[in-house]
Amino acid sequence: MLFPKKTVPVVLFTLFVLACSEDTGEFLEEAPSQDEIEEEDGEDDMGDGTETDSILIFSKTEGFRHGSIDKAYSTLENLGKDHDFMLERTENAADFNDENLKKYAVIVFLSTTGNVLNEEQQTTFENYIRNGGNFMGIHSATDTEYDWPWYGQLVGAYFNGHPSIQDARIEVLTDNHPATAHLKDTWDRRDEWYNFRDIDPSLNVLLNLDEDSYDGGTNGDNHPIAWYHEFDGGRSFYTAGGHTEASYDEPDFQLHLLGGINYCLGR
Repeated sequence: MLFPKKTVPVVLFTLFVLACSEDTGEFLEEAPSQDEIEEEDGEDDMGDGTETDSILIFSKTEGFRHGSIDKAYSTLENLGKDHDFMLERTENAADFNDENLKKYAVIVFLSTTGNVLNEEQQTTFENYIRNGGNFMGIHSATDTEYDWPWYGQLVGAYFNGHPSIQDARIEVLTDNHPATAHLKDTWDRRDEWYNFRDIDPSLNVLLNLDEDSYDGGTNGDNHPIAWYHEFDGGRSFYTAGGHTEASYDEPDFQLHLLGGINYCLGR
């Protein structure tokens, strides 16, 4: 077959490309679109291609304010960078509105104290949990909202005083939960040890405080210090540790917090 002179270069180039594609299998692949490139880049950043979970850290105080709050947030932020969750922090109770809360997989009350939400904000938070949202409380989250019975049930107990900071021994009651799987049968550490009242008997207790190992306990043999349960549609986890800044430098305590977050995220 004869080709017009103008088409000869085109034909020759086409034959060249076909010959190369048979050898390499690469020349005829369609170039990826910009969206595909961005998606692949996102998967590399995320590790597994899933969307990063967002967590709201709420640290408003209307009573005693713990000096460890900033250190605690920094520690949680670093855990998030290493374990695929993203934090936002607020002390503005107005952020407890339907449009905002729906962005978060977990809301953490970080050493909150006193009455931190008004009635409308309380209702919004209740609806958030009932729609499958999750809650985590750290340290004085139990020293919060004494006049809100629903919150007392969510967090699991209320603060009832404490002795001075000292060493104590903790009994690890279960090793099949992400917050305790890394621990041995007992855990010796230094912190401010809370006593509790109005303890929900249905709680799944992870850690129990040995009152014979320190001075000032008032709960006796049944002295839970970390627990979890499902409540009103969502998951709830609480740990009483974390009064001191030094707590957040402890690898075991960091893993304990990470395990609580992972439980709340359903991981």
